[in-house]
Amino acid sequence: MKRVIISIFSMLVLFIGTGTGLIAQTFHADDIVGKWLNEEGTAQVEIYKTGNQFFGKIVWLETPNDSITGLPRTDKENPDPALQTKPLLGLVNLTGFVFDEDEWEDGKIYDPKNGKTYSCYMKFEDESKKKLKIRGFVGISILGRTTYWTPVK
Repeated sequence: MKRVIISIFSMLVLFIGTGTGLIAQTFHADDIVGKWLNEEGTAQVEIYKTGNQFFGKIVWLETPNDSITGLPRTDKENPDPALQTKPLLGLVNLTGFVFDEDEWEDGKIYDPKNGKTYSCYMKFEDESKKKLKIRGFVGISILGRTTYWTPVK
């Protein structure tokens, strides 16, 4: 029995030590670069890198034009009146994210539905990279909301 325990322990140490263990995830900073569909399926955000930071801008809307005016939808909920006439298409709504091992942190997310900006981090739900968890919050991450985006093919 002692040999079995020692063998299992040795294999576990080797398994984890090689970086192929189940607890070791291999994400790279640029893994989030590309287009992502929001959870509701109403918008696509293109995440891009500038320097060592990541940003995102709205590049597609299911409903790009206002139903009443027929003109492009604007950022009418923005608290800055000077920005309320800016089109939503092209709007940068993710700013200042930096990659740290397995997540992109220290960023901000702007929600054009309510005109508010939140602290935010992003990380993959699992190694398949088919769901990007986006957590926006005020103060501490427990006071926030999570949404999941999927890659656009």
